[in-house]
Amino acid sequence: MSLDPPAYMLSVSNNIRTRPISWEGAVRAKTITDADLKKIRSIDKVRKEQRQKTVEADVDSFVTLLLGGNGSQSIFEAAAKRSDMVQYMLVLTGDLLDDVPMLTSALVQHPSPFKPFLPLLKPSSSPEELVPLLTSSVLSRLLSQALTQPSKAASQIDEALPQIYSYLSALSKSADAGFQDIAVQQYSALLRNKKSRQLFWKQRKETVDPLFDILRAASGATKDQDSTLWSGGTSIRSGAESGISGGVGLQLLYHVLLVIWQLSFEGELVGDGLHDEHDIIILYTHLLRISPKEKTTRLLLSTLLNLLTANRNSLLPAAVLARLPSLLTTLKTRHLTDEDALQDLQSLNELLDEYTQTQTTFDEYAAEVQSGHLRWSPPHRNPTFWRENARRILEENKGELPRKLSEILSKSWENDKQVLAIGCNDVACLVRELPEKRSQLEKIGLKGRVMELMQEADESVRWESLRAVGEWLRYSFETKSDLPMR
Repeated sequence: MSLDPPAYMLSVSNNIRTRPISWEGAVRAKTITDADLKKIRSIDKVRKEQRQKTVEADVDSFVTLLLGGNGSQSIFEAAAKRSDMVQYMLVLTGDLLDDVPMLTSALVQHPSPFKPFLPLLKPSSSPEELVPLLTSSVLSRLLSQALTQPSKAASQIDEALPQIYSYLSALSKSADAGFQDIAVQQYSALLRNKKSRQLFWKQRKETVDPLFDILRAASGATKDQDSTLWSGGTSIRSGAESGISGGVGLQLLYHVLLVIWQLSFEGELVGDGLHDEHDIIILYTHLLRISPKEKTTRLLLSTLLNLLTANRNSLLPAAVLARLPSLLTTLKTRHLTDEDALQDLQSLNELLDEYTQTQTTFDEYAAEVQSGHLRWSPPHRNPTFWRENARRILEENKGELPRKLSEILSKSWENDKQVLAIGCNDVACLVRELPEKRSQLEKIGLKGRVMELMQEADESVRWESLRAVGEWLRYSFETKSDLPMR
């Protein structure tokens, strides 16, 4: 998929093309050879057709000019101390890659196609430093080509990809949306096959995490907040009218979604990690609710389908918890016209319908606790649910759910205090239904934690924790033989 070049890169390249370069002085200083200069002049400031004809007539010599070989240095190695020349040649190389596909194919067949560029990709204190910025543009295009055609450079690809990912990561963390978009577009060019996606995931703290910071900003939620996402409070209509949040432009949002979509083709590898580390099902459900354009809706639907299909056991419960089924029903009223989006919408509906028909209320509750984030879903306030399921909650998988509940309550939830209130409610219900199991709950820290939460500033947390402690103390003076057995 070809994307339009970022406007900043076009502006920089046009500026560099107009700069005068003292080529003759470079020859006299023996920075470059006279033969190098003749080759450069034969392709510089000429029409595309003439440039293509010149290169194709002697492609091997231009490969040698750019990458070295036969005892000669690459032009980039020879001119390493001349930043102006390096910048100019990087722009010219980019033009050659655009204009002469035969040259691109020949370059990646070189024994060391990336060697001259990797030293130029050095980390910079400023994203505006031009040499690494221009180098990443050239290198990403060469790697993109190498990843999709047979080449001798497999080991060089393994060496180069982590380095360019690290450089682009720094751009993606910039406060400037223009630099973020440069990084994301180059990521998209690189995620062409399984190997590049696996390496991208391996470096996910650098590569994936900043992209989800952008998506969370677009959704209007911070990483630890997400209460808006869980409540599903924004309607499709209000979301479409207000647009996306956090100053994230539509183009950047689309490009980030494109990268995550490409990554989702390794759904089995990345699905659980994206869910555990980024709550992707909750986040994408919310983004789908407020999606401003059909093209973003298409990517959101396709990514969800890839991930849910590859991770049915772990992610389908999260999708139900996020109220994705009801949202998909509402989406049918949007009158989508994109055939791929319509097909993915139908496939998601079928997948979730098949799953929900087999689920019980206990499954819904267990999935919510396992997700690590509680909301006021129906089971929490349903006395019948607790009467019928309290013992199963405590005993299933050797007490896995109470331990997970204790883990949830151990966090501060500074931006979503209702999670603590819900957790205290659940503790109260468990103690009320099975008071003889209080010691089990106390051993995993639940009694101590609900007592601490009585000091919380949030009124709802104080109330629910007080209720839980009250249930505990209710039986404190009774003997075991007096306790009701259920």
